[in-house]
Amino acid sequence: MASSALKLNGVDAFYGDSHVLQKVSFELGEARLLGLLGRNGAGKSTCMNVTVGLLPPRAGSVEVFGTSVTRMPPELIAARGVALVPQGRRVFKSLTVRENLMVAAHKGFAGQRHAPWTTETVFAMFPRLAERRSQMAAYLSGGEQQMLAIGRALMSNPRLLLLDEPAMGLAPVLVERIYETIAEINRQGTTILLVEQNANFALDVSNRGYVLETGTVALTDESNALLENPEVQRAYLGA
Repeated sequence: MASSALKLNGVDAFYGDSHVLQKVSFELGEARLLGLLGRNGAGKSTCMNVTVGLLPPRAGSVEVFGTSVTRMPPELIAARGVALVPQGRRVFKSLTVRENLMVAAHKGFAGQRHAPWTTETVFAMFPRLAERRSQMAAYLSGGEQQMLAIGRALMSNPRLLLLDEPAMGLAPVLVERIYETIAEINRQGTTILLVEQNANFALDVSNRGYVLETGTVALTDESNALLENPEVQRAYLGA
């Protein structure tokens, strides 16, 4: 069995007085792709923020590749090979495509399973970005900005990549392209935690899924089993 890349154990997290995560536990094996599902407000993005250190847990623990990062500053967690692609892309609009990539460039980490990402390998993954390498990010389409956000995260050569709603606001044809890319990045050895409301896409590319409801883990199973689960079909697949 693959070693653990990420483990949340009994995590409680708050925004002010609002108890957002309640005893949340899940584990992601190295080189695996885990889908974290749930409606708006279920706590998906909060799990991401806790993992990367943007929101310290009030209780519980977080481990990355067997080392506790609980309440560790975000920059130290990133230095252990964790990268987040947040909602809203957040590219540097006043920089060119290539400059956005170079800002995040890192030579890589001991133990990573794939060859180091460079501007050329990112451009090979996203030919559209190669065509626009000298263009200001502000003038990219939404889909191109999402590709750039993912490419920028890859330039840090993460061992663990967190993707928060990467398909949000994109046309269906672009959503399919983004998810094909996510699956390929995982096949090349990068461990991925994927937050997504579109259960069809998330469960199609992931190995295992967790369903959050009001800050707690309501369901977990292998992704193909969740696709066949009547409760998941009613709540998330429109069946």
